[in-house]
Amino acid sequence: MLVLTRKPRQQIMIGDDIIVNVVDVQGDNVRIAIDAPREVKIYRGEIYYAIQEENRQAAMPDGVDIKSLPKDVG
Repeated sequence: MLVLTRKPRQQIMIGDDIIVNVVDVQGDNVRIAIDAPREVKIYRGEIYYAIQEENRQAAMPDGVDIKSLPKDVG
């Protein structure tokens, strides 16, 4: 993990096309702006983990005993 110290209006470059700008710092809060290509998905950490957990839950059907499924299909 890379840890950097930045001040307001300073930037962090990720690759050639992602720019993280430090907009404001107030106490323990840091406000950032991210400039990235539209195809790059950006989520807050807690939202990303919630999506991952929801996907895991959706992939596991309720009430299905995996051991009872046929082992050889076709």
